[in-house]
Amino acid sequence: MDTMIKGDDSNEVEIDLEDSTDSDEFDNGEEPETLWRADRSVEEDEDIHTSTLVEISDTKPLINVRDPRGINDCLKVTFEDVIAEPVSVRSGDRVWFWSNALFEVSRVWIYRIVTVLMAIPISIISGLLFAMLSCFHIWFVGPCSHCILIGARWLQSLWSIVLGIIVRPFLTSAGRCCGGFSVHLARE
Repeated sequence: MDTMIKGDDSNEVEIDLEDSTDSDEFDNGEEPETLWRADRSVEEDEDIHTSTLVEISDTKPLINVRDPRGINDCLKVTFEDVIAEPVSVRSGDRVWFWSNALFEVSRVWIYRIVTVLMAIPISIISGLLFAMLSCFHIWFVGPCSHCILIGARWLQSLWSIVLGIIVRPFLTSAGRCCGGFSVHLARE
């Protein structure tokens, strides 16, 4: 039996590479059950659909990756980005240590307090705004633009006729006239 073993991890995976046409194991006349012929049970189908729905949910926030598109990369500020002492002028080590600690703690906690006070109202306002804009676009802008395009089909066909009869021959003849010119550069 040919097998492949992945041994770098503590969990080893064994893959059977044996030919499925070998019939010496099934001498009793039964055909082996193959995975591509096996029907999935109804319970498995329901589990797949519900787990997919849970993973794709619009209301489930990203807990671990909160800025997946890197929108706020400019806000990755550390103490050394704000305060830096040159070699020639230095404060005491304890002052530097406590300044760093107070900077980090105040930055984190003030951010948390401000987000508690402002995040929920701003989320509600922005949710309402985007919902109204989406509704306006879906139910007003989209149908109106389609109605205008349907009503303006005659204008589109008229424009293509004008381009085909007047503009294209004029530009073609101008191109042929200018194509007869040639420029030769010579050194004297």
